[in-house]
Amino acid sequence: MKITPFGIARQLGARGILQFLLHLPNFLKLFLRLFVDPRVSLGPKLVPLGILVYLIVPVDLLPDFFLVLGQIDDLVVILLGLRLFLRLCPPEVVQEHVKAIAAGR
Repeated sequence: MKITPFGIARQLGARGILQFLLHLPNFLKLFLRLFVDPRVSLGPKLVPLGILVYLIVPVDLLPDFFLVLGQIDDLVVILLGLRLFLRLCPPEVVQEHVKAIAAGR
């Protein structure tokens, strides 16, 4: 199965994209908390670092001169990478941080 930017957008739908944007500050808190949590091993922490390196290094999956697609591939790498990061983190640690963020802590 081939993953495309438009396929991901179509799968999420307008409502899913809006919900993601509304919850973005909480997602950022969660990713930061998990990144600095000593209970999360080095392996999962390499994923966000890999995303950062991908964004900094001037090599793209699709060159930016392909108008919209050139920028969307960066977004796809970010979203899929962060999803992988969450899946690699211990579920109980993720749940603990989600509950703390929901409680306003």
